[in-house]
Amino acid sequence: MKTIVSMRDIHKSYLGQQIETHALRGISLEVKQGEFVAITGPSGCGKSTLLTIMGLLDSATEGSYQIAGIDTRGLKVDQRTAVRNQHIGYVFQSFNLIDSLTVFENVALPLEHRGENKEVIKAAVTDALEKVGMGHRIQYRPNQISGGQQQRVAIARALVGNPDLILVDEPTGNLDTKNGDAVMQLLLELNKQGATIVMVTHDSRYSGLANRQIQLLDGKVVAEQQI
Repeated sequence: MKTIVSMRDIHKSYLGQQIETHALRGISLEVKQGEFVAITGPSGCGKSTLLTIMGLLDSATEGSYQIAGIDTRGLKVDQRTAVRNQHIGYVFQSFNLIDSLTVFENVALPLEHRGENKEVIKAAVTDALEKVGMGHRIQYRPNQISGGQQQRVAIARALVGNPDLILVDEPTGNLDTKNGDAVMQLLLELNKQGATIVMVTHDSRYSGLANRQIQLLDGKVVAEQQI
């Protein structure tokens, strides 16, 4: 099985007013193709920090990180952006959709950044929106659809470029139970279809649906469980 994520001895520290805060302390982990991994732990344990490093939105203070065989150490900002665009889809708790754009235009953004032509974009966006059950809302704007529907659109945007890895940060955090359950079922279905997913969640009901759980405490991996 192909290794998508390989992290070795990852540390992350922040320097405040004469105080150094250690968010991550020597994390090593691998994620194989087709896995659904849940990262759990209490608030402030480093879950979201780990995900932002995995998503190349931040970089480690120490350690090595490879995504799809690419060593990310020493990459410049534009190189990191290019790797993220090609290999990573990111789903945020707050959806991060652009209100002035339609559902179609929001989902098309990653492909436009790649410079794909209009026919390729139209086909891929339509397909991604159909997969998440949002094909009927293609010309709506984010403020015209519900929170659950916005999260589905955000998942379509993460999917559209056919990335090696989908990162999901508290996907149900802003949703009620019914919509949260529906989003989780969608993620499970995408995983069955072959998507490799790493999800941060504090909700044990949802982390139990993944096929592997990694538990963090104080910036360290303290338990790992294959389900």
